[in-house]
Amino acid sequence: MPGRPSEDLRENPVVSLGARCDDSHMTPSRPAPRTSPPAWYVRAAIAAAGIAVGVIGYRTQIDNLGPLTTHARAAGYAAAGWAFIAAGLVAWSRRSGNRMGPLMLLTGFALLIRPLRFSHDPLAFTAFFALSELPYALFAHTALAYPSGRVTDRLDRLFLKVMYATALAFPLAILLVYDGKERLRYLDPLPRESLLLVQGNADAVSVLTKSYAVLGYGVLAGVFIALIARRLVRATPRSRRILAPLLVAAAAGAIRAVFDSVITFSARPPDIVYWHLFWWLMAALIAVPLLFLAGLLRSRLAYASAGEIVLQLQGAQPHEIGAVLARALDDPSLEVVFWLPDRLEFADVDGRAVPVPVDGPERSVTMLEGDDGQPLAALIHDPALREERGLVDVAAAAARLALENARLHADLQAQLAKVKESRARIVAAEDEQRRRIERDLHDGAQQRLVALALELRRAQRELGSDLDPALDELLTASADELQVAVQELRDLAAGIHPPVLTQGGLGVALDALAQRAPLPVIVNAEVERLPAEIEGAGYFVAAEALANVAKHARASQASITASLLHGSLVIEVTDDGTGGAAVNGGTGLRGLVDRVEARGGRLSIDSPPGRGTRVVGEIPCA
Repeated sequence: MPGRPSEDLRENPVVSLGARCDDSHMTPSRPAPRTSPPAWYVRAAIAAAGIAVGVIGYRTQIDNLGPLTTHARAAGYAAAGWAFIAAGLVAWSRRSGNRMGPLMLLTGFALLIRPLRFSHDPLAFTAFFALSELPYALFAHTALAYPSGRVTDRLDRLFLKVMYATALAFPLAILLVYDGKERLRYLDPLPRESLLLVQGNADAVSVLTKSYAVLGYGVLAGVFIALIARRLVRATPRSRRILAPLLVAAAAGAIRAVFDSVITFSARPPDIVYWHLFWWLMAALIAVPLLFLAGLLRSRLAYASAGEIVLQLQGAQPHEIGAVLARALDDPSLEVVFWLPDRLEFADVDGRAVPVPVDGPERSVTMLEGDDGQPLAALIHDPALREERGLVDVAAAAARLALENARLHADLQAQLAKVKESRARIVAAEDEQRRRIERDLHDGAQQRLVALALELRRAQRELGSDLDPALDELLTASADELQVAVQELRDLAAGIHPPVLTQGGLGVALDALAQRAPLPVIVNAEVERLPAEIEGAGYFVAAEALANVAKHARASQASITASLLHGSLVIEVTDDGTGGAAVNGGTGLRGLVDRVEARGGRLSIDSPPGRGTRVVGEIPCA
């Protein structure tokens, strides 16, 4: 991305490698304000309240449901609520800027107060029956908000609005018409008194109860399962590994709700089936907070690996830094790019310019700064790492020295690339100049000399027998000299840029080159047509090498071989001469090295004294 990253990328999270890193905050694409974790006495008060409410709910079930419940079932509700409260307290303490902590606390307390609906006290029954379905809406909210604490997807938000409305509207509507004549689902046969009763209607109570079972436990639970499956399918690989266990547990709870909807329209199932369904739900409710705590533990263990990162980076090559950070952050897709201040752009470790994507749902960008506050590098990673900024901070700080060294390496590679580009442009300009000179010679001086020779011949014919013998001899000699000059110009033009190379290709041009050589030359060059710049480079390797053979080698014969090998044109020129050729030995081979390397290739010379010379040029065709 051209330009200093202070404007376009300002919204991306920025990690200052000179600052202390911690995990006390989590941020999405924009850094959230830092918030302090709750004081210890606040956490203690919440825990005490949770224990007290759980015990009250346990006793309410045992005292008011009689044979319809057991101590184990009553304890199951309390265990589920306490699990959410414990996970919520840990999350709120460790990541105070994340909403998952408060959301899980609300879910936990909602589960703990749900059994209070069984009370025969009119006020307790009315209040807590009205809120009795809210825990399941909060449970769905927790699953869809994990791990950021925010629900950003439009369909998820719409679903939760319908879920909350349904969970609050149906119990309230039942309370408006419940007069104790219709037994409420899961309650003992004894009637309760609704303080919100407007007009009793047992049929309306039955219709509302069954309608809620269809809509809340059937349709909405099915939609919830579909949303979870959709989220897993659309998630990035790293996000999927993090989300899958928790969302599968949430889906299991939703499947149980679907079964609950089905049995509403049938007789009460056998006790063994009923209790299996109950414990299925309890297992799902307890698994969600436990899996969340497991995710926090995994992050803490990852933070502890900073020292290991430093050890792995000691002596690591610049190309290996990205792989080490990818393993440390558990993100195989992670890329590291470096800010090059001289070029005002980001580049990879080889110095190639790299466009930095806009921070979004598919890729996220974390900018890294050095001690001087100047941009150092950027991590392009899975968006799931936004929620673990502390982990990114720790890994980046541990890799600080290696990143700075790698940036220097990238800067050096970028400068080398500029040199190579400059050399390639020079060679291309030289080739174009050769072609222009060849055209000028062919279309200019050569044509004029040919025309002049023809004029002299015509003058001889027109004068005929009247021509003085001495003058006739002079004209003949002049015409012959012009022919020699024309041939020399043709040879010169062919040496600059042979037309046969453009017209017939490299194989034909090498054959023509061998025919003009002052010694026998064997050519083996059955290659297909290649780009003009590749053919030109290969031809001039052969021409210059053959010229050196003629001038210096005192050879009796030579050979030229052209072939394609692994995507490169390989030109090989050998002779049986005296050897001793060297790139810097004044033999003209230095220019060949520059020409071949400018095309990204290489030239090798094997010339032991007294054993001939072998020149091999390898020129990439792509």
